[in-house]
Amino acid sequence: MNSWQNFSKGVWKENPVLRLLLGFCPTLAVTTSAVDALGMGAATAFVLLCSNLVVSGIKRVVPDQMRIPVYIVVIASFVTIVDLVLQAYFYDLSKSLGLFIPLIVVNCIILGRAESFASKNSMFQSLLDALGMGIGFTLALLVLGSIREVLGSGSIFGLALVSAECPRVLLFVLPPGAFITLGLLLWMMNELDAWRTRRA
Repeated sequence: MNSWQNFSKGVWKENPVLRLLLGFCPTLAVTTSAVDALGMGAATAFVLLCSNLVVSGIKRVVPDQMRIPVYIVVIASFVTIVDLVLQAYFYDLSKSLGLFIPLIVVNCIILGRAESFASKNSMFQSLLDALGMGIGFTLALLVLGSIREVLGSGSIFGLALVSAECPRVLLFVLPPGAFITLGLLLWMMNELDAWRTRRA
């Protein structure tokens, strides 16, 4: 697999949310607005990038029977940094994301990439893998959050798109709206892949 394929697979072919179906807890919980979705995606991408680099760098000195605990400590260290930075400089976003920032530690995307990719590849390839997966995860959350905010609140990034008198579908800012929107996005991805296969 060349470098471009390694990077791009996370954006489309192996998108963590829309293809691998990973990380559903934050995906469904924090995507009530585009801002929250972007914040969660960026925080996760940062942790993924840093942990992949460190895991790839230390893979030869960590005994096999200790690798998972070591990886969790590495991931938890970067999650703590993200959490403290958000609390210090982006307090409203930190309060909005709440418990889901500390829960990045147990996000299966990050531990999965550390175990399945970073621990077996070079730092450069691990960097590309993390960038692709991080961008793919952030884009999936951003699309989901934007759709829910537009349909449920009539705004995007807090900016009103329609007048206050226009009706809104409040279902989309409630938990069932997350499942409905995600289901429609998964269906659209499958249809698009089927269409591309037919054209090939």
